[in-house]
Amino acid sequence: MKLKVKKIVAILIVILILITILLLNFFNNKKLKYINYKQFNNEIENGNIQSVWIEDDKIKFSKNNDKSLYYTDNPNYDDLERDLLLYGINVNVNSDKENVEFIFDVFFYLFFFGIVIFVVYKFYEINQKTFKVVRHTKVTFDDIAGMDILKRDMKQIVDVLKNSKEYQDKGIRQIKGIIFEGNPGNGKTLFAKALAEEMKVNFIATKGADFQSAIMSIGATKIKQLFKKAKKHKPCIIFIDEFDSIGERRNYAGTGVDKENNRIVTAMLNEMDGFESQDGILVIAATNSYSSLDPALIRPGRFDLRYNISNPDFDTRMKLIDLYTKKKKLSDDIDKAKLALSFENLSCSGVETILNEAAMEAVLENKDKISLDNIISAGKKTNCNINLRKL
Repeated sequence: MKLKVKKIVAILIVILILITILLLNFFNNKKLKYINYKQFNNEIENGNIQSVWIEDDKIKFSKNNDKSLYYTDNPNYDDLERDLLLYGINVNVNSDKENVEFIFDVFFYLFFFGIVIFVVYKFYEINQKTFKVVRHTKVTFDDIAGMDILKRDMKQIVDVLKNSKEYQDKGIRQIKGIIFEGNPGNGKTLFAKALAEEMKVNFIATKGADFQSAIMSIGATKIKQLFKKAKKHKPCIIFIDEFDSIGERRNYAGTGVDKENNRIVTAMLNEMDGFESQDGILVIAATNSYSSLDPALIRPGRFDLRYNISNPDFDTRMKLIDLYTKKKKLSDDIDKAKLALSFENLSCSGVETILNEAAMEAVLENKDKISLDNIISAGKKTNCNINLRKL
């Protein structure tokens, strides 16, 4: 994006330079021949002067039946223009100040239309290149430890998404929206990607920050564009991370930022109400602060289901250990059950970070397996609180 903006600016600068050169050539493209004022006056009296251009410091003129241009000194007396007119000469007053003003006018209009073109380009970019549709996320349920109940429920929901007509005939409507709530680092984004891959549906991933803009109403426009693109690629899952940053309770007495948030929430409400159960779109929103969301946005009929994705339990931590030590095994003196107990209260990403750092230390020490010392050292380095008493 930054590269494209630089290209546009460079093109505009080149255009301005070219126009400046053309303007300078316009005023100086023909070589002028000088004659003194006495000769000029004689030419006037003889009726040889056709047209004159009076400037601040000189008088340009042309002769009858002569394509050359001439100039002489400007005497700057008050009746100069009147005297020339009395001889039937075409008189043009063209001061240097007017030339400068003309050039500035040209630059102003170029700058103005350049801004207009840039704004139009920004809107075009919003319409064409925002929100990438992914056909294969390359993440499967095998990459996610635990969450078996959630996996089962989601498979059923996506089956309705893909075969909405069949379920509708049975009196079952499609779920429009689902909210994943929970602490960061527990796989909300990863799960949404895996769900799209497993069920072979299109996937659009975005986050709350993508809808925030310094230009008012851009956020609401992006919401509309998001759903428009999803409808073109249905069946489709829309995943919105950091949902609380755009779905907060509306504040009608707030600042400009609050008003923009109100517009985004209102646009979201309209879009959620605007597609029917057969539209083949499922919205999954992830948040760390469910209580801050606007009540109208999370009511049933818009976001029907809410799942809490909390820190992994003991069984899930055991599966995480197996998952993240496939390529770098644990030493024989490490009890996996005790290790899983020591990881209590850690998020999924916390467990992965410790095991990854421990594997790096083992490689640096030329070890074939991860030792207990590597895990303890990794816990201290990553600031993840391992319960050493459980080991």
